[in-house]
Amino acid sequence: MKKISLFFREMVKNRALYLMFLPAAIVMILFNYLPMFGLITAFKDFNFADGIFGSPWISPVTKNFEYLFASGSAARATFNTIFLNLLFIAFGLLFELGCALMFHELRSRKFKTSVQFGIFLPYFISWIVVGLFAYNLFNYEHGSLNAILAVFGREPVNWYENPRMWIVILVIFRIWKMTGYGMIMYIAALGGIDTTYYEAARIDGAARWQLVRHVSLPLIAPTAITLLLLNCGKIMNADFGMFYSLIGNNAQLYLTTDVLDTFIYRNLRLNGDVGMASAAGFYQSVISTTILLIMNRLARRYNPDGALF
Repeated sequence: MKKISLFFREMVKNRALYLMFLPAAIVMILFNYLPMFGLITAFKDFNFADGIFGSPWISPVTKNFEYLFASGSAARATFNTIFLNLLFIAFGLLFELGCALMFHELRSRKFKTSVQFGIFLPYFISWIVVGLFAYNLFNYEHGSLNAILAVFGREPVNWYENPRMWIVILVIFRIWKMTGYGMIMYIAALGGIDTTYYEAARIDGAARWQLVRHVSLPLIAPTAITLLLLNCGKIMNADFGMFYSLIGNNAQLYLTTDVLDTFIYRNLRLNGDVGMASAAGFYQSVISTTILLIMNRLARRYNPDGALF
């Protein structure tokens, strides 16, 4: 009874904060928790007539998972998803943190605002528009890059038949589009650093690079670790809009660009197998959770303040 009394006292005391949180909680329950009931379709022979709970259970219960990995394409898609997301995380951290530190060191407010706006603007461009831009850039017959190569007397390159080259292309587009948005948290963390740290370091004779190395970086390390952990928790979930807009159904690029999200969508659209798609989603969630727990444990050893839990 004492715990219940404390709970209601807390609710009444901070009722304004809880009311502000209520819309977000409702959205989270509707779109993150209720859909979890659909995971049981991974162990059922799902049909739309009987629905989720009325569809019969399959035997053996791992049948949908066996079908998922039968062709070998799922293993390739898993590797591509992890590998590309690791590249996105590594280069994203490098560029986002680097740009944030650069803007923090700039003294001209007008220049800082204009450049920051230019870097942040690509985030608002739809991946559909980026896909059209990429097509006009890499098209074999009329693409801008091949036109430039022709001016220098070089042979045109068929970009859409070279899967390994698209590893670099995808990383470049990801960095170009997401750096402006990703560095906001780092800029906020740098803005929250007490200026007395910098003043004390300058009195001790620290140069600008030493201020960055010994003051800025250590103090924003917990923020960087937290964002890194959050990104690692999504390492099995590729940006479907990005991959489908840039790659589409180009089977010649599947070797390096076919990720789990596009693989599931393609099989669901062609075969209509909801059970297999649900099994793939369950598989993604288990692997993502495992990676998150491992990374969080490593982060806790390095810096307990940066761990999520």
